[in-house]
Amino acid sequence: MNKKNLFRTMAIAAFSAVMLSACNSSDKMDEKPAAAQPVSTNGLKIAFIEVDSIMTQYNFCKDYQKILEKRGNNIQSALSTQERNLEAAINNFQKKVQNNGFSSQNEYESQQAAIQRQQEQYVAARDRLASELQSETDKFNKALHDSIQHFIEKYNKDKKFSLILTKQGDNILFGDKSLDVTAEVVAGLNKAYKTKPAESTKK
Repeated sequence: MNKKNLFRTMAIAAFSAVMLSACNSSDKMDEKPAAAQPVSTNGLKIAFIEVDSIMTQYNFCKDYQKILEKRGNNIQSALSTQERNLEAAINNFQKKVQNNGFSSQNEYESQQAAIQRQQEQYVAARDRLASELQSETDKFNKALHDSIQHFIEKYNKDKKFSLILTKQGDNILFGDKSLDVTAEVVAGLNKAYKTKPAESTKK
């Protein structure tokens, strides 16, 4: 699993929903004097945020990335051990078959059944651990979305942007630096982020 690409994908999805919601909600607020905006064209106020910067500079993302990477490595290690044990059992069984090493049909069937159970246990463990990791990843995705949603709604009360774009790679071919509010958003997110994710997620 490429975790960096996973986090970027989740961030883009979170930002897309958050920015649209925040900008739309700001139109419904009572008008009040606003600070200078990066750009205003016929009343349309636009800014953009670098997604990669959020993922690498937002402490919440950095903390959770470490947790999920550690969890993924632990899962991979556990499954690798089970897989090696299963392969060894299968190889031993095959050698005994080739060398007529079974003393009876009952012994043959008993060991064959044991390997079958071992295979089933491995598959069950793999599916369970994958489901647990996906659940933790979904939890991160929701927490990321909620934290950005909460901050952007507060941020845009004063800024009153009509549109906040997310920039990743070349999806925006050119963006004047005066429109880039990434540093403000990262600083605000980190200021609002007080604690690390719960220790209970570090399994």
